[in-house]
Amino acid sequence: MLPGMLVYGGRAAWASPSVVNDFINQGTNTSDIVRLLVVMTLLTFVPAIIMTASAFPRVLIALSFTRNAMGTQQTPPNQILIGIALIMTFFIMSPVIGTIRDEAYTPYMEGEIGTEEALDLAVEPLKEFMFSQAQTDPETINFFLELHGQGRPQSLEETPTVVVMMAFITSELKKAFTMGFLIYIPFIVVDMIVASVLMSMGMMMIPPITISLPFKILLFVLVDGWNLLFETLIRSFV
Repeated sequence: MLPGMLVYGGRAAWASPSVVNDFINQGTNTSDIVRLLVVMTLLTFVPAIIMTASAFPRVLIALSFTRNAMGTQQTPPNQILIGIALIMTFFIMSPVIGTIRDEAYTPYMEGEIGTEEALDLAVEPLKEFMFSQAQTDPETINFFLELHGQGRPQSLEETPTVVVMMAFITSELKKAFTMGFLIYIPFIVVDMIVASVLMSMGMMMIPPITISLPFKILLFVLVDGWNLLFETLIRSFV
């Protein structure tokens, strides 16, 4: 039996060529394969980047605070909130995504730049976005620079990316919880008014949330709450 042949039921058959041989026989450029593997590998980090280096955390936390403040339990569901947060994140981050596509992704896929240069060009606009949001809290940036053992940088390029990311996510949590506090105030006022009315009427056995929930939903709808919330979130990144 010749090399490369397999025996099935007494008959010899040629073995299927490997994937590598397929690429070689088809004349596929090795650099194209490497670029494809790099892109596929980077795609696995996209969820982590969205959750930690974009507008997603602030938007999702603010939406969750709104739902909890109204007391509607699981309405809207978590899947709906995450979907809304993703759409708003892509809307807010569209200039950054466009810059990454034009300056890093497209030239890299066309073979005009190398992998390392493409990564540097892709990180730069994302780093600028994070720093623009984190610089409103310079004490946080200085704190992480000190922990990182880094001296005072003279420019953004000299600032380590990990420091910018830590300062950004910390700043986002502070801003999101501040927005959550402000969102809670009008709904707490409604709860207090309803509880006071029920106590004055001697109806202390009725849970205030049972009466206040419809009024909170009505208040939120009358003031066009979703549009106000979305507008406030988008303008907070400008």
